[in-house]
Amino acid sequence: MAVFVLDKRHKPLMPCSEKRARILLERGRARVHRMVPFTIRLVDRLQKDSVLQDLRLSITPGSKTSGLALVREKEIVDQSTGEVIKARVVLMLLELQHRGHAIRDKLTSRRAFRRRRRNQLRYRAPRFLNRTKPQGWLAPSLQHRVDTTMAWVTRLQRWAPIASLSTMLHRFDTQALQKPEISGAEYQQGELLGYEVREYLLEKWGRKCAYCDAEHTALTIDHIHPKSKGGSDRVSNLTLACFPCNQRKNNQDVQDFLVKDPKRLARIEAVRKAPLRDAAAVNSTRWALWERLKETGLDVEVGTGGRTKWNRKRLGIPKAHCLDAACTGRVDAVQHWQQPVLTIKATGRGRYQRTHLTKYGFPRSYLTRSKSAFGFQTGDMVKAVVTKGKKVGTYWGRIVIRTSGSFNVGAGKEAVQGIHHRFCTLIQRADGYGYAWTKIASDKGDAGTGAACAAVLSLPGMNAGDSRATG
Repeated sequence: MAVFVLDKRHKPLMPCSEKRARILLERGRARVHRMVPFTIRLVDRLQKDSVLQDLRLSITPGSKTSGLALVREKEIVDQSTGEVIKARVVLMLLELQHRGHAIRDKLTSRRAFRRRRRNQLRYRAPRFLNRTKPQGWLAPSLQHRVDTTMAWVTRLQRWAPIASLSTMLHRFDTQALQKPEISGAEYQQGELLGYEVREYLLEKWGRKCAYCDAEHTALTIDHIHPKSKGGSDRVSNLTLACFPCNQRKNNQDVQDFLVKDPKRLARIEAVRKAPLRDAAAVNSTRWALWERLKETGLDVEVGTGGRTKWNRKRLGIPKAHCLDAACTGRVDAVQHWQQPVLTIKATGRGRYQRTHLTKYGFPRSYLTRSKSAFGFQTGDMVKAVVTKGKKVGTYWGRIVIRTSGSFNVGAGKEAVQGIHHRFCTLIQRADGYGYAWTKIASDKGDAGTGAACAAVLSLPGMNAGDSRATG
């Protein structure tokens, strides 16, 4: 796991190892600039006196979670072929959890409360529908994903010498899907031939057999209307079938094969004509993010989801959002990907609402106007050393403040309530995000979700054995 390094004028230098950072701090050559992600600032060096290497930041945009990987590219010799290939050395893995669904639910609730008040209290004449939306407008829940991703791209640019970017612009290459006879593109040759089609069908048909709903079994591509009877190779005529169903169907038309199951036949016809769910919204977010990434002035590499999965399978890397980012674009090899992942959860910076509402949309209680109490704000990361009482111990994590001075330390079910403010020491100010270190699942392949396990690692400077709660 890399540690970010800044010079004495806060300019980014090459990240270093944990051991190197510890030596610099012990010798007094550096100061702690930020706890999470851990960043140090040198007191005796400038950026112009250092040798920098170009780093690449890879991004895989997602609906709920986006993956980020900070990598360094180098040339190595392939032991099997003797050729010189480019390898990506992973320096840091990050997963950014968005709160777009929470924004959508809050806007829906506010809209319902307003409509109820306007209809019950007084008559409100309809207004002219002359409002227009600017070109490129996105719903707040979608715009949030673009804004938070770009916020972390900007942050990482301040902490590391990033020279290029990679992003997954398309989930699937629609041009290759609609025109399989196209030639000259690299993805249409070799092992990648047809991989985009298979990934598209797996997503479209829910990774199960269309004829018997069999899951967790080998699936084959089947022509709904067989080619022997005039069927085409377009994706609208392709589906997934397990091997027994494919053998039973043989070269029958789907209407003949499912003549005794009209409901399933109607469902297959509906699914094959319908586009992927939320595809328009996700594609709009990716395009908006791509436009914002181009505005940074850095070289932006784009790739597809099908190629990302092909790279990950070929290199034997498990499924995770951050590892998808490391495998985005043209990748020959990936090194040092077995490391902890920094999970970043967007929590917001508070709210403008000053009241709690009843189910009818009217105020039932009022919130305090001040966001701080005793020098702390909700979301601050603190270290609480309780020396007396029933809660003696050391606690780390984000806090929830109260005007009484009795805070909650931690997050979720692990929160410890009733910690007095005099036991708390500020570690890092609230910035709208919660942090946790997680591990990549050890299983290989696509078994299960392959997501990071729930075990949380200790924060920098904290012993794992003396903490009951973490942020």
